[in-house]
Amino acid sequence: MADPSFDVVSKVDRQEVDNALNQAAKELSQRFDFRGTGTGISWSGEEAITIESETEERAKAAVEVFKEKLIKRNISLKAFEVDEPAVSGKVYKVSGKILQGIESDKAKEISKAIRDEKFKGVQAQIQGDQLRVSGKKKDDLQAVIALLKGKDFGIALQFTNYR
Repeated sequence: MADPSFDVVSKVDRQEVDNALNQAAKELSQRFDFRGTGTGISWSGEEAITIESETEERAKAAVEVFKEKLIKRNISLKAFEVDEPAVSGKVYKVSGKILQGIESDKAKEISKAIRDEKFKGVQAQIQGDQLRVSGKKKDDLQAVIALLKGKDFGIALQFTNYR
């Protein structure tokens, strides 16, 4: 029988993000303080989001509304990267991006953190945009999960395929 293992991934449920975006768009269209400001939020690609408004303050407030909706849908704000408002003609545009996958430098940092703890018989292998952690004992793997949850790597981490 193979050693117990689990995968460390950084993925968000696209449907939940879409729901959060739709809720934010609805709130922006109905809220009194956003009326007449031309504020809107929409997808601008597979993982990109654009927020537009006539004033910089309303654009920043719209970003906060979207962040609130993400939090309500249990999506980590570490998975949402947002730029500063930029003037585009008469409109302020804010670009945001949903982050998916673990970049190789982050994967190396996570792998090094696991190695530095010197868990007995635990290995971490980088597999594309995820990390596979395997070991002899399930208790050691649970300790690794606790370690990774306790550290901040700047990205949203999930643990899948635990067996």
